[in-house]
Amino acid sequence: MTTVAFLGTGIMGRPMAANLARAGVTVRAWNRTRAKAEPLAAEGVTVVESPGEAVKGADFLVTMLSDGPAVAEVFRGLSLEPGTIWLQTSTVGIEWADRLAEASVAAGVPFVDCPVMGTKGPAEQGQLQVLAAGPDNVHDGAAEVFDAIGSRTRWLGTEPGTATRLKLVMNAWILALTNGAGESLALAKVLGVDPQLFFDVMSGTGFDVPYARAKGPMMLSGEYPTSFPASLAAKDARLVVEAAGDAIDVGGAAAALAHLETAVEAGHGEDDMAAVYEGIVKR
Repeated sequence: MTTVAFLGTGIMGRPMAANLARAGVTVRAWNRTRAKAEPLAAEGVTVVESPGEAVKGADFLVTMLSDGPAVAEVFRGLSLEPGTIWLQTSTVGIEWADRLAEASVAAGVPFVDCPVMGTKGPAEQGQLQVLAAGPDNVHDGAAEVFDAIGSRTRWLGTEPGTATRLKLVMNAWILALTNGAGESLALAKVLGVDPQLFFDVMSGTGFDVPYARAKGPMMLSGEYPTSFPASLAAKDARLVVEAAGDAIDVGGAAAALAHLETAVEAGHGEDDMAAVYEGIVKR
């Protein structure tokens, strides 16, 4: 039976680990705050005290942690057995994807750069989209893990960092959609327009965006049940801006970053990224 060491059981990692267990995989899970991992015991997951205990004899190491430094810190202390394959699903940005790939080479561990597309709901439903880049000879084995957590896997070649680069491209679009919806709804209120008309006029058109319909009602209600935290959305926006550098003007991502940082500073860091609205409106 395949054994997976799953490190990081936050809002995304917990349902991913649970879906692996439901698929018949043996899962040993660790989280820095153990209380966040404990509910997985009811799903058949073994919750362990340390990353080292999780990886002992594991076929796969899956990391789903907050950022590159967190992944590097945890990996640095591990002693992996020959044959363990590292599936790095966190969104870490280009610099850290390269650093983690180098760390895997030093450790003699096959490395797959495989960030996932989706938030809490798709993670719970096993409907994430996996963007993957890694050695050809690990595709078949990794499929058992990817098929359990996602509905589709896109292999993008063998070069680590390729999948991370595409993830940043996709995140730039998602950030633009969320921030744009917030700005339009805030403008409607300022101009005395019924915000519902924003949705009504979009209906049935080419610019009708389901993402706006998902996030917009949260913005109008001021209630932000978390699908993806604003603090992590800000991290992702920062990675997009850093990746663009001076080559292009990613003004949309920069605006989203500024608004998200304002929202986080106002105490909305653990709220859904729709709380970007709180960084747009002038209270």
